[in-house]
Amino acid sequence: MAFREVSRLVAAALAIVAGGVVVAKADGQMPEKPLGVVELFTSQGCSSCPPADEFFAELASNPNLVALSYHVDYWDYLGWRDTLSRKENTERQYDYMRAFNSRSVYTPQAVINGRAHVNGASRGAVDGALDTMAKAGEGMLVGIRITRSGDGVMIDAGDAAAGSGNANAHVVVVYFDPPKTVAIGKGENDGRNLTYWNAVSDIQTAGMWHGKAQRYELPVSEISKKQGGSAVLLQAVGQDGLPGPILGAAFIQKPE
Repeated sequence: MAFREVSRLVAAALAIVAGGVVVAKADGQMPEKPLGVVELFTSQGCSSCPPADEFFAELASNPNLVALSYHVDYWDYLGWRDTLSRKENTERQYDYMRAFNSRSVYTPQAVINGRAHVNGASRGAVDGALDTMAKAGEGMLVGIRITRSGDGVMIDAGDAAAGSGNANAHVVVVYFDPPKTVAIGKGENDGRNLTYWNAVSDIQTAGMWHGKAQRYELPVSEISKKQGGSAVLLQAVGQDGLPGPILGAAFIQKPE
């Protein structure tokens, strides 16, 4: 069954709670090695973005994907300031641009597993990139397990995959908002009510991983105080500091 067909079934079968907590699998556990990571760079002021945002809602509802949406600010000059944009999101996109040796940034852009970028509105391109990388051994190579112990949230990163050649990565914690519907008052999408999922609100580096299984701990209070949800990315970083392949990922279930 094609990935896009799976995402539709999942979207129909799962009820996403208003608080933005990620839905687990039927057995209550998230996969230690999801299919992949999709990072969408989008803007409320971009007329080409609504189809990508709508497709992204399906990606965000798939429990076998880690899907994150980064609202950028460089389209604000068109008359509408994106209410979810952050300059840090724009900076991350420019870092990817340099890592990919590209000449410019664009929206909607989907970065797949930190390895390649495609048109974020193209189901075929996103689907194809995920499938191709999975078959080529460029998917999630390192298992990430999230557990709760007392006042701490434990992040257990596994060993590097044999022959992967990746021995160092950052443990990145990404916080995102619950689903939000925004009434656009100006700009290219003037008059539209658009709903946005998993809009990134903060990114923090929790530590380094050096190819061997290691545990990292976050305070439960840090996770609980956020209104939305959070995810962990195990992402290689080049000597130039630019983002590289994402080797592992997982959602952090919000403590009750």
